[in-house]
Amino acid sequence: MAVLLVEDEPGLVEFLTLELELQELIVNVATDGQTALELARTNPYDLVLLDVNLPDMSGFDVCKGIRELTAVPIIMLTARGEVADRVQGLDAGADDYLVKPFAIEELFARIRALRRRQSAPSNSEPTIYFGEVMVHLDTHRVTYQSQEVELTAREYDLLLYLLRHPNETWSRQTLLERVWGFHAVGDTNVVDVYIGYLRQKVDPDKAFIKTVRGQGYRFEVRA
Repeated sequence: MAVLLVEDEPGLVEFLTLELELQELIVNVATDGQTALELARTNPYDLVLLDVNLPDMSGFDVCKGIRELTAVPIIMLTARGEVADRVQGLDAGADDYLVKPFAIEELFARIRALRRRQSAPSNSEPTIYFGEVMVHLDTHRVTYQSQEVELTAREYDLLLYLLRHPNETWSRQTLLERVWGFHAVGDTNVVDVYIGYLRQKVDPDKAFIKTVRGQGYRFEVRA
């Protein structure tokens, strides 16, 4: 597994490189945004660990640039833990957001969760239809009104989870745990943000993704 580590703090670079290599991961390091974008453009990485505060440009902009190139999972690493910053990072295309200082065990748990989602068997059914939306399970492509829709890995995971549990109501906390793969009390507003993204892209009329007041969300399929 090849990892692109984008971080300009020498001590943290040394520490993370050592710990990742002990896990038998291949690590490439970029200490600025431009180098990170060039490496992402020319190398097929399995994961990007991306700091927000880089010397030449914002990590959020780097995240957007990488996302235009590839669907590689991105975990943002930053000292900025405010909700607005987390939402901005996820909005830029990140799949997860880890606030410094963090325990290396938590980082490894986040990485394992992303890898499980990537390697999980899709479904014996190659395509799912709902309204004017088509989800191709083998390629992870999604189309709306015959036009391909660009979803981040997290948006796709959330959509697929709702699709596979039709007419069941899920709380925000449960969706956070089942889709994001970690327990984060107080961060459930991220689920609201991603539900909003999915509605904009595949359910603008709110025909399927329903808000259940005081409970959470449901993917509604009528008989």
